[in-house]
Amino acid sequence: MPIVELVVLLVTAFALGFLARALGLPALVGYLIAGFALGALGYELTNEIQAVADIGILLLLFGIGLKLDLRTLARPAVGITALAQLGFAVIAIGGLLLGLGALGLPLLADLDLGTAALIGFALSFSSTVFAVKALEQNSETSSLSGRLAVGVLILQDLLAVVFLAVAGGTWPSPWLIPAVIVLVLARPLLGRVLDLAGRDEILTMLGFALAIGIGTGVFGYFDAKPDLGALIGGVLLSGHPRAGELSDRLLGFKDLFLVGFFVSIGLTDLPEATAWILALALLALLPLRSALSFWVLTRFRLRPRTAFQTSLVLSTYSEFGLIVISAAVAADLIGAQWIAVLGLVVSVSFIGGSPMIGRRHAIYGRLHPRLGTWEKKPIIDEDGVIDCGDAEILIFGMGRVGTGAYDALVTQQDRAVSGVDRSEETVDAQRTAGRRVIRGDALDRDFWDRVQVHPDVSLVVAAMNSHNANLELAGRVQEYLPWVRVAAIATYPDEVAELRAAGVRVARNLYEEAGQGLAEDAIAEVFDDGG
Repeated sequence: MPIVELVVLLVTAFALGFLARALGLPALVGYLIAGFALGALGYELTNEIQAVADIGILLLLFGIGLKLDLRTLARPAVGITALAQLGFAVIAIGGLLLGLGALGLPLLADLDLGTAALIGFALSFSSTVFAVKALEQNSETSSLSGRLAVGVLILQDLLAVVFLAVAGGTWPSPWLIPAVIVLVLARPLLGRVLDLAGRDEILTMLGFALAIGIGTGVFGYFDAKPDLGALIGGVLLSGHPRAGELSDRLLGFKDLFLVGFFVSIGLTDLPEATAWILALALLALLPLRSALSFWVLTRFRLRPRTAFQTSLVLSTYSEFGLIVISAAVAADLIGAQWIAVLGLVVSVSFIGGSPMIGRRHAIYGRLHPRLGTWEKKPIIDEDGVIDCGDAEILIFGMGRVGTGAYDALVTQQDRAVSGVDRSEETVDAQRTAGRRVIRGDALDRDFWDRVQVHPDVSLVVAAMNSHNANLELAGRVQEYLPWVRVAAIATYPDEVAELRAAGVRVARNLYEEAGQGLAEDAIAEVFDDGG
């Protein structure tokens, strides 16, 4: 690709992505529009852009594998919700397309049952990128509704990967089976390599090597889909203590390379006028799909609030649907014009769904009287009231600092204290050690809506290892427990100032005071002993 064309592509993608973000939309909407705009100007899809797009997809699937939690996927609510969305999309979307085709609408007039079902399947997925970013904005990734949504997304992605694996119509070499067995047996070795990879660029290179090496190098060599190989490469390291760290390191690179994929969608073809009519018609089906998901989740005795938040986060079409349609086009299962059509459909769903998802808490507040009638009791324990008992002091973040504060307040002040931590493993370990700790995410509104505190609670200690998290916690306390005082730790002087400006009564510089304490102990050791 000539350097001038590359510069034009990058600048256009950045400008429109930046504009989309400024309007409150996902940047990928801008990337799709950039592809359409460049295609209208005569730019074509090149091998270089396609290579970048392929790497982005491999990194996306590798990241999904890293986050695979079989316990979440095994929840009946997750599986039934994913299947309900799949069935609804195939029947409702397929039926709508065939109905519009019977009316003689261009592009749909010659549509057969199999092709309509394939398009419905591609549009049965919810956007992983859109949903995860919406959850992260409100720190709800670890909430029950967030975990359920992510579980549904991963299960949908797995269904898509299965389709990608068989879409080519050819079976992989039988030697793939022993190759996979070797990879599974090598899992402890891969984990050891991850332990030794450090935290610099070697860790990032390891992620690229596994995603591309296993995907293209192993699975591609044995005539299997590289996409499936990248997913399995991630699964081999899922559950490793550093899997989350590796996923975070690859996140920015994945998003960057996926720009090539979204731009490539627009470069394939321009959507026809019929595509706009179709996009609006399909957008109208999303509320019905969300209502179905809400009904299914409440049948599993989840609170209406949890079911509503989960279903609304899933109320867009997915970029994975574009990947599925691209594979179907490559396998001659559907016409190439459908790539541009579905690109437009996905973009319109993002534009329409963005304000709804962003305001989902306020929307639930208005709809609560009606939605509450769908509650099925008894509510499951995991979604019930969180009781802090008679605790007068709550400590958020039960790491070393939080544990030290807990022990000091209990032994020296004889106070009723309860710790709160988002990690199930940390909570189990603290309870085993005899401390009273509950599981909860300090930044999750769902936690604050469910928590029940003693009227005499007077102090919240913010001891999490993230300054932004401690700052957010101060805001949550002011909103839900305005009479309670907050104490927090910080790492730098400017962070102390930020905490105090946010209403924190006691803010301590952790490292500065540790240094002072070390100096005082050293002086006492040396000079008090006559040294």
